Amino acid sequence: MNEKNTSRAVALGTIFISLIVMCGYAAAGEPGCAASTQTQRLACEFDLRDDFYTQSAICLDSAVQDETCFSDAAGEFDEGIEECDDILEARLDLCESLEDATHDPEFGEDFAVNFVDPLEIGLSIAPNPWFALVTNNRWVYEGDGETIEVVVTGDTKLVDGVTCVVVIDTASEDDVVVEVTNDWYAQDLDGNVWYCGEISENFEEFDGDETDEPELVDIEGSWKAGRDGSEAGILLPFDPQPGDIFRQEFAQTDAEDAIEIMAIDATEAAPGGACNGNCLLTRDFTALEPGVAENKYYVPGIGLIVEIDLETGDRVELVEFTGVGL
Repeated sequence: MNEKNTSRAVALGTIFISLIVMCGYAAAGEPGCAASTQTQRLACEFDLRDDFYTQSAICLDSAVQDETCFSDAAGEFDEGIEECDDILEARLDLCESLEDATHDPEFGEDFAVNFVDPLEIGLSIAPNPWFALVTNNRWVYEGDGETIEVVVTGDTKLVDGVTCVVVIDTASEDDVVVEVTNDWYAQDLDGNVWYCGEISENFEEFDGDETDEPELVDIEGSWKAGRDGSEAGILLPFDPQPGDIFRQEFAQTDAEDAIEIMAIDATEAAPGGACNGNCLLTRDFTALEPGVAENKYYVPGIGLIVEIDLETGDRVELVEFTGVGL
């Protein structure tokens, strides 16, 4: 290793030791949203440092040293640090809104008696007005170059002791499937819909492929309540109150969606449904994508009709709903 690379390694090693000391300090602090967030900032940098050292090892495994190899690795590290800091600020903003509360949802085996049989929703049990988990309910959306079909199946899945219904979400582009997600939802005795987890399969076509179907490329974003620290959250309350903010899902670094209730008297329209002064309006966001947020409009008895990207203004609209509402 030349002198320049030796100095770089020594400097990074010093920073690494400092981070370990900081991490130990953070872990010993009082529990809370902010403390968890600060520790996640350290985890973010550890991951980047692992990638940097791995790339540096690749650079060093050559008899002819290429400084651009090291500079590219350093540049990616610097960009990553900026993203870690942006996510930290977004998480801290959410923590402030939640009054630094830890996420301890009343979900799991000890609370299973508080949840209904999902196959009875629409029969002996009234559905949530904003998302009716009634078997065979189907929504079709179009926008942003995609067609999205959402279907409530008659299948169930036991998640952390709670029986959840399987909802299949299929996204297509030009009639080619690009994503299939099995979402797991539960409804509690108060009518709130909970998000229990998902398996999200992403597909892609490649030039030269001779297969009839796109290739499965990843299952990023998949999570399950009760596994690896992941926790369920309330997707949509039965009785939303403007100003309420809560987590819809909590799988740190994978899924951290949150929702803010903006209004219950909004007006919107889509080909598949409309409302005039009786729409639920929400702001949906995630700290993992700072600055990105959506407004969603829900019609009672139909559900989601319009989704608007607040940065681009792009709309996803309901074009068809078949099934049972309230």
